[in-house]
Amino acid sequence: MPSTLPSTIPIFPLPNAVLFPNVFLPLHIFEPRYRAMVQHALAGDRIIGMVLLKPGYEADYAGSPPVFPVGCAGFITHADPLPDGRFNVVLRGLDRFRITGEDASRPFRLAHVEVLPESVDTADRTAMTDHRQRLESLLAAAVEHRGLDPRLPSAIPSHDLVNTLAQYLTFEPIERQALLECDSVLTRCRALIDLLEMKTMMSPGPGLWTSVH
Repeated sequence: MPSTLPSTIPIFPLPNAVLFPNVFLPLHIFEPRYRAMVQHALAGDRIIGMVLLKPGYEADYAGSPPVFPVGCAGFITHADPLPDGRFNVVLRGLDRFRITGEDASRPFRLAHVEVLPESVDTADRTAMTDHRQRLESLLAAAVEHRGLDPRLPSAIPSHDLVNTLAQYLTFEPIERQALLECDSVLTRCRALIDLLEMKTMMSPGPGLWTSVH
């Protein structure tokens, strides 16, 4: 996978999907313009930028409705072309980016982007080790309602665990977007804990956790 992003990448706007670095996202591609996007990516660097549509997108969905400016690029690790031209693909999150402009030269959307680095220094790693204990206790209390094993794989680095939970727990898209926009993984970890604590107090039942696998 590439270590840096190109300055221009195709973007795939959706109303309910937010991608995080080093997390996998399966997608079914069926619209003609986004089939063309996948073909373009597969013929090149295999990079697609995932972005979240802003509320009210329905009025101009076929055009270029507004998107949140911060997204996450993904590398196509698997692509399964279907006989009718659709694709099933799997993305692995790369870097976060900020959109600085768009290029209308293609049938799909192209964006000029700048990378938003997510370095994790020694101090952040130490702090996240402590926060991980709080995350695990919150999750343990929740999944026990469903009779699941509350243990999390110890081999997963804390920063990858934070990003995985941010993507796969049952949050509203706008809540995931806010987590993505955090300026560091440590800030995201703290925001994730705050969000989980709030939701646990509001709805302690198992419904919040239906996306945990």
